[in-house]
Amino acid sequence: MAKTDEQRAAVPPLADEVAHKGIKDVASLLGVTHRTLRFYEDHGLISPQRAGSTRIYSRRDIGRMQLILRGKRLGFSLREIAEFLNLYDADPSHREQMEHLLGRVREKLSNLRAQKEALEETMKELRQMEDEAKAWLERK
Repeated sequence: MAKTDEQRAAVPPLADEVAHKGIKDVASLLGVTHRTLRFYEDHGLISPQRAGSTRIYSRRDIGRMQLILRGKRLGFSLREIAEFLNLYDADPSHREQMEHLLGRVREKLSNLRAQKEALEETMKELRQMEDEAKAWLERK
C-alpha cells in the first residue's frame, strides 16, 4: 500500500538526512557561495566528507563555518580563527579556548577603541575644513 503525502510528512527524516548536507544546502543555509566553502576547506578549517566528488557537510562542519563567519565578521584573521578552532578540538573543557578568546576579544576591543578615537578626530578636522571652505566660498 502506497503512503499518502500526509503520511510521508508525518515521518521524521532520518538522522543522517538532517545531520549531513550537500554544498548547495550549506551555502544557502549560511548565505555564502560554494567558492567560500571550498576556500575554508582548502585552508583546513573545515573537512567535509566526500562521496565521489560530492562534498558532504556534517553538523560539525556547519558549526565550524558559523564560527568562522562570525570571526571574519568581527575582524579576526584566518590564523586567529584557526587557533581558536584548534583549541576547541584540543581542549574538551573549552577553558583554554575561552581564555584565548577572551584575550583576543579584549585586544580587538582595545584596537577598535583606538580606531574610533582616531576616526572621531579625523571627522572633527574634516568638519572644520568643511566649515572653513564654506566660509571662504561665501566670502567670494
